[in-house]
Amino acid sequence: MPQFDSPVPLSRLRLAALLLLGVILCLAPYRHFKPPSGLLEAVRHRDFISIHTRNTPTTYYEGRHGPTGFEYELMLRFADFLGVSLTLDSRHHIQSALDAVRQEGDLAAAALPLDLTQQDLIYSRPILDLQPLLVYRRGLPPVDSTEDLAGLTIGTIRGSGTDLVLRELQTEHPELGWRESSDLEVAELLSRVESGNLDAAVVFEHQFRINRIFFSGVERGFPLGKPLSMAWAFPAKGGLGLQQEANRFLTDLQQKGLLDELIANHFGHDDYLEYVGARTFIAHLNERLPDYAELFREAARNTGFDWKLLAAVGYQESHWNPEATSPTGVRGLMMLTQPTAGEMGVSDRLDPAQSVDGGARYLRQIKERLPESIQGEDRLYMAMAAYNVGLGHLYDARKIAEERGGNPDSWKDVREALPLLQQHEWHSKTRHGYARGGEPVIYVRNIRRYHEILTYVDRSQQQYLQLNNLQNGEDDGAPLFDIVSPLL
Repeated sequence: MPQFDSPVPLSRLRLAALLLLGVILCLAPYRHFKPPSGLLEAVRHRDFISIHTRNTPTTYYEGRHGPTGFEYELMLRFADFLGVSLTLDSRHHIQSALDAVRQEGDLAAAALPLDLTQQDLIYSRPILDLQPLLVYRRGLPPVDSTEDLAGLTIGTIRGSGTDLVLRELQTEHPELGWRESSDLEVAELLSRVESGNLDAAVVFEHQFRINRIFFSGVERGFPLGKPLSMAWAFPAKGGLGLQQEANRFLTDLQQKGLLDELIANHFGHDDYLEYVGARTFIAHLNERLPDYAELFREAARNTGFDWKLLAAVGYQESHWNPEATSPTGVRGLMMLTQPTAGEMGVSDRLDPAQSVDGGARYLRQIKERLPESIQGEDRLYMAMAAYNVGLGHLYDARKIAEERGGNPDSWKDVREALPLLQQHEWHSKTRHGYARGGEPVIYVRNIRRYHEILTYVDRSQQQYLQLNNLQNGEDDGAPLFDIVSPLL
């Protein structure tokens, strides 16, 4: 027969029960605590989200007011949506961002194509359409179709999605070959096209818009294939919670119109800075601005403006031509009228130093005369509009904005009211009457864009000097490009 241990004495049972009861009572305050069971819970528990990204103009970079970039703004808003802080690692290219998020971190946001073949990753809903675009070196015969690619040395970035488009195209055109690299960014790729190391490249259209101002020797070719989708990548091992919150955040942003607004702010300037205009601007920046940059800097020190803003005003006024003269009689680098020149003590409007100094002081005077209720950038934009159209017409537009239920202290509302000064229905009720009110809207818009470009150029000058000095980068050390041979 089996043998059983003798029963435990009752006194020992009571002691064990008392000890167990004590443990339960001690742990009572923590009875609702659960260790993080997924990535979303872990993010909220530690109170920050860790993101892998890239340092590019379309993703994340240091702007004049600090960190900025399309995806950076999205990341910042997403962290706020979750109620946590944000940490970034921007030392990545595409593949390293994907590898990193598989190992650690919470998501990768690095202009990533939605690629369901990637193992151990899950993706958010689409954020932005990515249209592949063939660009080529200026001076080559036009490249308008796939048939024109024969014999061209083409480069692209591995893992960006453009390489996948080329592989799909190769199944129909087996004679097609190209070079691809994980180590380059778009600006470096375009630099190699312009310098002749490559004949052409495949990038995304929005990337070309942002970068082409630096590469006037690169022409837009034709769209290649169907658009892809940009998305965020999450480690599959972290569960679906964080991905679902990201989808909820992005859907909410889109429904409120804020996603389209962000896209327009970062990539929507192409409508008024066309390629010919871009080439002209960059040529003038290199050939003309150096003669007057110190004048703008001195005027900025005397008036408190950013010198690049004053330079942008000067470019909008005269394309930095000190002898410019309009049919209406305004003259000089800052295009001063005779009465304004007299008011500012400018004796010779064609003297660049006098013109820049007088124009800067006049802009400051206008800004100071605006009502105190107009604050921040609204005040600057309205001062620039008044520089163009006059204070009287600006005040009329503010009145119209208020009559239409808008805010007369908001540039957004005044900007919508200014073109109405061209309509009899509205200008007949104003003090100063008719004005070509659409012009100051374009005027301010252009200056803002020129200012952005000048700031970007100023900040990136050393980087692009280094890029321009790259000669046959494939030959120093390990090859930058892997060659994908034709199938034939």
